Amino acid sequence: MRFKPLGLAGQERLSESTVLLVGVGALGTWLASILVRAGVGRMILVDRDVVELHNLQRQLLYTEKDVGSPKAIVAAQHLAQANSSIDLVGLAEDFSPQVFSDLGSVPDLILDGTDNFPTRYLINDLAMRGSIPWIYGGAVGAKGSAMVVLPGTTPCLRCLLPDPPTTGESETCETVGVLTPTVTAVTAFQSAEALKILSGNTESISKGILTIDVWRYEHEMRMAEAGPAPHCSTCRGVSFPALEQDWVGSSSLCGRDAVQVLPRASSKIDLQKLAENLREVATDITKTDHLLRFAVEHCRFSVFPNGRALLFGIDDAGRAQILFDRYVGA
Repeated sequence: MRFKPLGLAGQERLSESTVLLVGVGALGTWLASILVRAGVGRMILVDRDVVELHNLQRQLLYTEKDVGSPKAIVAAQHLAQANSSIDLVGLAEDFSPQVFSDLGSVPDLILDGTDNFPTRYLINDLAMRGSIPWIYGGAVGAKGSAMVVLPGTTPCLRCLLPDPPTTGESETCETVGVLTPTVTAVTAFQSAEALKILSGNTESISKGILTIDVWRYEHEMRMAEAGPAPHCSTCRGVSFPALEQDWVGSSSLCGRDAVQVLPRASSKIDLQKLAENLREVATDITKTDHLLRFAVEHCRFSVFPNGRALLFGIDDAGRAQILFDRYVGA
């Protein structure tokens, strides 16, 4: 409150705001920590993944004790210890139009903490359709980028990239790694812009695309005066391609020897019963309040109550679907 551009009025607006954070990994854990400690009123955390040991190098909120647990749930628990006055919601879900619809209310801001372009395009199209500000962020190796998207004012993601990069076209953390200073540089920009938007200081928003290389310490703000592209049908409200596609099925996780499988129909799994059924064929069976873990056929499963599963030690989506049908059957 002593920072004049915010003051008491800005702090009060922060305390009344709702932020949707999609992805609680490298970018997401830093973003969530900064905004919760800044006093945002409500924070909804959505992430489909579980904590793995190699995450701890750059994912701020987790410890070795959290390995194997859903990121969104664990993150919410840790953040509540930093600021118990915040309304924290952790959703161990794959972000989809249905998950967004089920939120019930429209957030004041959407933050991108993801590591893949399909989800970013979904965020973009939901935000553009609902006139919701969102902030893109990406970090790979020593290079990062970020930008604010204000519907009707700035370019949207489709203005700049009408089509997502093809598989293998972009570097990933698996191919080139990622330095934690890259993550902190990107999230410093994202969180500062978030505070401006949520506190009503929209005149101070950075317009353009930030690019940075923390190893060479090079940074640049590109297209600072650009507006929505005249040809962009999403900015004109004509089409929202990501909202028209099927979000059910199996997909390899970015830069990972893992596949996510979604149930073919809406279902709720009795994890205790599934654990009992697997006792004769699976090993390392562990059930928690949020998931069931087990190993079978050289593959490790994490199954959630809604039928969604993460299969580790496999990169073939077709094979993953077969194993899912065989041992989960949702």
